[in-house]
Amino acid sequence: MDQIFPNLRTFLDQLRQDDDLAVVSAAVDPYLEAAEIHRRVVAAGGPALLFERVIGADFPIATNLFGTSRRAEMAFGRHPRRLIERLVEVTGQIMPPTPTKLWGARDLATQAFRIGVRRSRNAPVTEVVTSDPYLNRLPAMTCWPNDGGPFITLPLVYTEHPDGLGHNLGIYRLQVHDRESTGMHWQIGKGGGYHYTVAEERHEALPVTVFLGGPPALTLAAVAPLPENVPELMLASLILGQRLSVCDGPGPHRLIADAEFALIGRVEPGIRKPEGPFGDHYGYYSLRHDYPVFKIEQLAHRKDAIYPSTVVGKPRQEDFFIGDLLQD
Repeated sequence: MDQIFPNLRTFLDQLRQDDDLAVVSAAVDPYLEAAEIHRRVVAAGGPALLFERVIGADFPIATNLFGTSRRAEMAFGRHPRRLIERLVEVTGQIMPPTPTKLWGARDLATQAFRIGVRRSRNAPVTEVVTSDPYLNRLPAMTCWPNDGGPFITLPLVYTEHPDGLGHNLGIYRLQVHDRESTGMHWQIGKGGGYHYTVAEERHEALPVTVFLGGPPALTLAAVAPLPENVPELMLASLILGQRLSVCDGPGPHRLIADAEFALIGRVEPGIRKPEGPFGDHYGYYSLRHDYPVFKIEQLAHRKDAIYPSTVVGKPRQEDFFIGDLLQD
């Protein structure tokens, strides 16, 4: 039976039990040093990392979470593949439909009832809620010498279409500009960028919520190249194997109850700020360009929040193992 990881710390607990988590108690600098350690460990096929003491920050960093095939498969599970194989099997067997054939496929109906979201009264992400985002106290890493600054590299960026035509969850890097704003590196023609285009054409701000941490299934759902109107939260629930816990928050969006952080704010129309350079996936720096600005108005987080991060660059990096599993 697949293990279910409803949040980041249950996954870390399992890695600790498997002796696949290295806890670094020495002070580590988020400027270049943490990223260099990460890269060397990935190259060696080493364990996930938990940096307990990060210079200048209030929270520890968890990184290299999915940096081997084993950890990626453990985090995201075999459930989605088995379900798809079962759907293909049933599609070939059920036509033409008969009561007997439909009864034989009843297991799919049972699984369908487990997909979706459910409201939770237990919402660790709202243990601390503040109107002072203090992004400068988050351990955002500067990964390469010529990077334009520190970047949040595992943000789960949630937006909704201004006309209520669905939501998007994507990973778009966020360069930290100051204690309350970041860049928003989204592509205008898809996902959150499309939602922003619609809002900007109306001279409206687009509400945005960025989650850090939560069920590992959220990360795979955010990376998956889904058709525009297929909801990522539904895919996350499918990967998780149970309904996704959500709760009311201080902003307009429901929050992922088991996330470590939620950055709540908006992207105003017509405002751009230089973003980059950034040491990118293909082994070179993407250049400096103007991008929209995410203004954070409220920050919610667990009292003992853990900041998840990754490092990108010339393959193989951690994202290789996520992409390989997703392709499979």
